[in-house]
Amino acid sequence: MQIGPYILKNNLVVAPMAGVTDRPFRQLCKKMGAGMAVSEMVSCNSLLWGSEKTKRRANHEGEVDPISVQIAGADPAMMAEAASYNVAQGAQMIDINMGCPAKKICNTMAGSALLQNEELVGRILDSVVGAVDVPVTLKIRTGWDRDHKNALVIARLAENAGIQALAIHGRTRACAYNGKAEYDTIAAVKDHVRIPIIANGDIRTPEEAKRVLEYTAADAVMIGRAAQGRPWIFREISHYLSTGNHLPLPEVNEIHHVLVNHLYDLYDFYGEYSGVRIARKHISWYTKGLIGSAVFRHAMNRLQTTDQQLSAVNEFFISLSGYGERLTYVEREEVAA
Repeated sequence: MQIGPYILKNNLVVAPMAGVTDRPFRQLCKKMGAGMAVSEMVSCNSLLWGSEKTKRRANHEGEVDPISVQIAGADPAMMAEAASYNVAQGAQMIDINMGCPAKKICNTMAGSALLQNEELVGRILDSVVGAVDVPVTLKIRTGWDRDHKNALVIARLAENAGIQALAIHGRTRACAYNGKAEYDTIAAVKDHVRIPIIANGDIRTPEEAKRVLEYTAADAVMIGRAAQGRPWIFREISHYLSTGNHLPLPEVNEIHHVLVNHLYDLYDFYGEYSGVRIARKHISWYTKGLIGSAVFRHAMNRLQTTDQQLSAVNEFFISLSGYGERLTYVEREEVAA
């Protein structure tokens, strides 16, 4: 798959997720098979650019190309300025957020709330594309609610503005993350525009990725929540799409190894205090369903230092050393304590 001058190694993209797709997570997913990873969103409000949070989100040191940064806002001029700022900080692509369903984003008329105002959407797209000399991509939902699905209208605006790839989550803003994603709208958009289309929503297995690609004729799939605590999903999907066969599932020892290395990266990136706290959710995702994990996670959330956290993780996985067989996520749920 190609976006602008960048030829991706495959058609698997890590979805931008607030509080998740930081540099350590993006690097890990790319290492484990993702062709591209989009950053968590950066506000277009320049007053926030000096904050430690925004500086970290604009930190791409050592990250594998291409570096894609998502920006969010509702003012065309501010969005253009944010795009230029992030390109100056190393972004090689700019992604515009018109898909986030969170109330705090939609209440500012940003994210998926923008889908209600097609004229404003067009002005934002024109402003951002005109402000930078790197590819600009867009992420949307199918519409505002089930009675107002306008993804095709937005896609045509995007194509006319010079957007170089469009990711579509198969739910409306009103759906949030409830119910099942639908792919008919994505297929219709793909049938009517020439820019690359990336299908997103409820893609959790290699079989689902293949089915969505075939059903929609999309150029790529975007994986979000399914990669939390399971970054190897990208190599699993990539192998299945190219061979039709499944890779062996990871053993407990590999899960342990990947988690510990992820923790070290988080500690290095955030420092001791924030690193420990941010690591808690990742530890929970990696260990969910493993034997004794419920008690382990409860105790984990009380630990305050990196040394305590690492020791607890190592002890937990040592206790699982007798369960060296490969465990699927369904099996892990069944043997959960």
